[in-house]
Amino acid sequence: MKGIVIETPRLILRPPLAEDFGGFCELMADETSAKFIGGVQPPEVVWRTLCLMSGAWTINGFSMFSVIEKETGRWVGRLGPWQPAGWPGTEVGWGLITSAQGRGYAIEGASAAMDYAVDILGWTEIIHTIEEENTPSIKVAERLGSAYLRKAAAPPPFKDTVWDVYGQTADAWRARRKA
Repeated sequence: MKGIVIETPRLILRPPLAEDFGGFCELMADETSAKFIGGVQPPEVVWRTLCLMSGAWTINGFSMFSVIEKETGRWVGRLGPWQPAGWPGTEVGWGLITSAQGRGYAIEGASAAMDYAVDILGWTEIIHTIEEENTPSIKVAERLGSAYLRKAAAPPPFKDTVWDVYGQTADAWRARRKA
């Protein structure tokens, strides 16, 4: 799976590597960037998450990508296909370090990941699980053409979390790409 690389005009998306650990730690140490993706976490927990995402490439054949800024070579986040056991659907999600937010990277990267999910993985629906208060992610989902679909309880260990599920069909995504 290490050979899978997707390039966009400003980003490189590739499976996570051990060298991304510092970036993952930066993402999860910042209250703003970590708020809606599990909250602030110590490096020991972040390491497990990095291994979980890397292992999902082996087990599922897909997982979130590390997002690398082309211009600087800097790790700026993780995004892409995600569907662990008990998940409410086939998700393309995103999480970027605070300094990379507001630049359109989430939309640029998620669009490429949605293409991958539809064209390569054969997904028929793409969802985004978003907490109701996460206005920036709701705006990203809507800019991607996704609409509110339903509520979904998060699986363990996300106790008492209920997500708003945004999404669209693969056909709707394909039609949007052509427009």
